[in-house]
Amino acid sequence: MSSTRNRTPDPQAAWILDLVKASGRDPYPKMGVEAARRMFDEVVVLLDLPRAELPVVEDHTLPGPDGPMPVRLYRPVPLDPDAAPLPALLYIHGGGWTIGSLNAYDRLCRHIAAAAGIAVVSLDYRLAPEHPFPAAVEDAIATWAALPGAAARFGIDPDRLAIGGDSAGGNLSAVVALSARDEGMHLPRLQWLVYPATDLAHRHPSRDDFAEGYLLDDATITWFLDQYVPDRAAAFDWRASPLRATDHRGLPPAMIVTAGCDPLADEGLAYAEALSRAGVAVEHRVYPGMLHGFINTAGALDQARDAVARSIDALKAALRG
Repeated sequence: MSSTRNRTPDPQAAWILDLVKASGRDPYPKMGVEAARRMFDEVVVLLDLPRAELPVVEDHTLPGPDGPMPVRLYRPVPLDPDAAPLPALLYIHGGGWTIGSLNAYDRLCRHIAAAAGIAVVSLDYRLAPEHPFPAAVEDAIATWAALPGAAARFGIDPDRLAIGGDSAGGNLSAVVALSARDEGMHLPRLQWLVYPATDLAHRHPSRDDFAEGYLLDDATITWFLDQYVPDRAAAFDWRASPLRATDHRGLPPAMIVTAGCDPLADEGLAYAEALSRAGVAVEHRVYPGMLHGFINTAGALDQARDAVARSIDALKAALRG
């Protein structure tokens, strides 16, 4: 695969690479966890979609394994106890289980709620290294389990729920879908996985092909893994690496979005293939020349806008009454 792979970034993606290079900023491993978190929150919104105005953007909590978990509710219409409840998406943000926040993904969640006409619940899960694996997994599963009980408070339909996220959030979303199946919980109508990390225990060829010069570099991936799974034996646990689950049958339909110039490209492809072999309906969209993280650049990149628009179409179709 690696010998024939197209490693040329899309011209718009190359422009982003030039901007990053010109900024002269240190890579995340060099700046450290706290500075990396601040930097990510500042830069991830720069090329994102415009900030959609919604009548309801509220911070709430849901019960979690280590106390109340912060979530943010987005609704395209006001909460009305007499109105029909809205379908909803539980969104789990990316950032290598180490960085990322509700604020970093605020614009994306606002846009999804407004464009899809659904509620979005965004989770602020515990981050590594303060809370290594499996803390984020436990938070994601607990949030999914708690959503039906919050249906009246959030004005959402407990029978029309989807789950999704990007990168680390795609990883956690896939794990939640597996856990929901295995534990007899309500299943998502759709699992929306954007360039998900699915196999933390194996170095797939794309990680070597795009090790340097494509935004997410190999050193940063290693740094994220050092924070999240400092004991590398944990990477073989399917809750860290959903590709390693023994059985993918009976999972909900999936839309998987991957970027052509991404170290995680092969992990997304492998997961799409594993689901398909297990009889799960999968729509896998590959965006040639795109970089890891491109879902947050829909304010500037044509392919990113297309990915968001097609993902919203898939959510609307899956959550239709």
